[in-house]
Amino acid sequence: MLRRKLDKTKRRHLRVRAKVSGNSRRPRLCVYRSSRVLYAQIIDDEARRTIAALDTRKLKGVKNNVSGAEKLGLEIAKISLRKGIKEMVFDRNSYKYHGRVKAFVEAVRKGGIKI
Repeated sequence: MLRRKLDKTKRRHLRVRAKVSGNSRRPRLCVYRSSRVLYAQIIDDEARRTIAALDTRKLKGVKNNVSGAEKLGLEIAKISLRKGIKEMVFDRNSYKYHGRVKAFVEAVRKGGIKI
């Protein structure tokens, strides 16, 4: 049963990554969700480098819930604006666009980034 679930997750991840790719003008905003931490990275796939990375552990007093995801989204938006990035593509990384992931992306949009 577990193997079947992992296979489905892997297929969803590959399907999303086949359609989403970032470049220097419009990098990829990738999110990873664990049970304890929400991670976000801004990645330039052409140069194969991470431009910025942040997670809920690095923000003081932020928990891994919807409000924490919103705070993380606002912080990653501030970082990207400081680096001159105004547009990104979103990589949901096999997760549904729901809950923490949705709150994170909407906070990034509220922070002034076009996704």
